[in-house]
Amino acid sequence: MKNEKKRGRPRAFDADAAIGKAREVFWDRGFSAASLDNLSAATSLNRPSLYNAFGDKEDLYLDALEGYRADSMVALEDALDPDLPVRENLSRIYASALKIYLHGDQAARGCFLISTATVEAIRHKRVRELLGRSLADFDGAIEKRLLLAVEQGELPKDTHPRSLARLASAIMHSLAVRARAGDSREALEALARSGVELICGLP
Repeated sequence: MKNEKKRGRPRAFDADAAIGKAREVFWDRGFSAASLDNLSAATSLNRPSLYNAFGDKEDLYLDALEGYRADSMVALEDALDPDLPVRENLSRIYASALKIYLHGDQAARGCFLISTATVEAIRHKRVRELLGRSLADFDGAIEKRLLLAVEQGELPKDTHPRSLARLASAIMHSLAVRARAGDSREALEALARSGVELICGLP
C-alpha cells in the first residue's frame, strides 16, 4: 500500500485488516468477478475510502497478494527448519499447505496465489511479475534446504537441488489445483507422501 493513498481514511482504519478482508473476497470470487461493492461491504469502507486508502482495484488486489506471499514465506521458512530432517521439512510444507487449500465456506479454495494470479497474469503485468517473484522465492527457499541436505548427507551427492526444489513446488501447486477441483483430503495426502518419496527416496 502506498503512502500517498492515506488521505480520507476513517479514523479507526486498519489497513492490514481491510486487506485481509479484501483477500477473502478475491479468493472466493477471483479478481475480475470481485466488484467494488463486494469489496466495500467486506472492508466496511465506502468506494471513496477504498480509493483513497488503496488506489484502484488492482492496487488492492496486489496488496492482498503481497500479504499472502509474505505469510506463505513465513510458513515455508518455519516448515524448512534445518534442525529437522529434510523429509520432515517437506511433509510439513505439504501439511501446512493442505490446511490452507482445503479451507472454504462453500468448497476448498486452493491457493490464493495459484488460483487467482495465474488467471490475471496474462492481462496484468504487475500481477505477472509478483507471481513470478513469488514462485522464484518459494523455489529458492526449498533449494537452499535441499543444498544443506546434500551437504549433510541426507540426500545423494549427485542430487540436483534446483530441479528438485521446482519439483517440490510443482507438487504443492498440484495439491492446490486438485483441492480446488474437489479431491479428497485422503487423495491429497497420498499425493503429498508420494512427492516426499519422489524427492527424498523411500524411508
